[in-house]
Amino acid sequence: MNFFSFHLMPWPHLAPPREFLAENEAAWVTLSNSNYDPARGKELYDRYISELVVAEELGLDGVVVNEHHQNAYGLMPSPNLVAAALTRETSRVKICVLGNALPLYNPPTRVAEEMAMLDVMSGGRLIAGLVVGGGPEYYSTNVNPTDARPRFREAVDLVIQAWTRPGPFAFDGEFYQLPYVNPWPRPLQQPHPPVWIPGLGSPSTITYCVEHGFGYMGVAYYAPPETFARQAVAYHDAVAASGRTFDPELLGWLTTVYVAETDEQAVEEAAAHLAYFQGTLAAGFVGPGKVWMPPGYIDPPALVQFLADLRGMVQGPRPTDAATAVWKRSPLIGSPATVRERLLNYVNELGLGTILALLQFGSLPADLTARSTHLYATEVVPYVREHADNHFATKGWA
Repeated sequence: MNFFSFHLMPWPHLAPPREFLAENEAAWVTLSNSNYDPARGKELYDRYISELVVAEELGLDGVVVNEHHQNAYGLMPSPNLVAAALTRETSRVKICVLGNALPLYNPPTRVAEEMAMLDVMSGGRLIAGLVVGGGPEYYSTNVNPTDARPRFREAVDLVIQAWTRPGPFAFDGEFYQLPYVNPWPRPLQQPHPPVWIPGLGSPSTITYCVEHGFGYMGVAYYAPPETFARQAVAYHDAVAASGRTFDPELLGWLTTVYVAETDEQAVEEAAAHLAYFQGTLAAGFVGPGKVWMPPGYIDPPALVQFLADLRGMVQGPRPTDAATAVWKRSPLIGSPATVRERLLNYVNELGLGTILALLQFGSLPADLTARSTHLYATEVVPYVREHADNHFATKGWA
């Protein structure tokens, strides 16, 4: 089992969902950057980097940063800059950049170069997240979304070749033509750093990860846990169809976590910050308001499931109490006993070898983030790690 601390580095100073959506269509693309205060931003970067560094002190296995543009949801247009800072602030944890949005880079050899730098600077601790990028990013950068998938896969091929083939060599693809591919430096890990790809459940993405031996990290913190369960089942089916051996570490779940002394305290403390995360910051991506999901960006089967998930979030009977409402989308909100038993059940049932815990979300303040992270790392992770490893051994999984 591997346990990572994931951070979005959100902007916590917007209005609550109802008030925000009364005056704004989304927190992406069109929300004026006049809402950003650089002085407060400096304080946030200091705080957020410290929240990642503490993961090493508490015994977690790694930290995760990622890339978003022109939004309040995640203030990391260049996660590689944050990862570079972390190479100096940590010495043991894996550093995962999940990831660089390859279709937004021209040429993608820039990604190959910077990630090789990070791998060398960290002493071989990089996990290379290669991503298509979120739908709103295609509006922000004016990249054709109908080319996103083929452009991404060609870029992945180019990056892997840049890491593994002696240069210089020529690359002549449909989207990228480079007469000289010869990046300095080369990565420390050979033949290249591990590659992870996040996904919302697209069958083609899952199959692609299995066929190439890449990690698939299911993103489902916006929806009920059964949304990710479908992704995990599809991943297992793809592994079986491929004839490969299942490796739990290559199947991961990105999910929201908040731990307090009791279930009631956890729900009370987290609810408003979850609402801000899911209602204000997610508006424009998957939440209420205008959804910036460009035509052609998602494969048709995945789009059908994505829309069904969105309908499931807003339709049906509403929960009658706060705990049920929170647990419907975020089951890992609760006491240490509740969170570890629920997490262990998901891990064992779905064969999850990697957990990417979103330990700070929305407007969750520093003191609550610190206390929850400590409880998660000391009272949840060791329990789940021990019991899951025993379960995996009985299954004959690595």
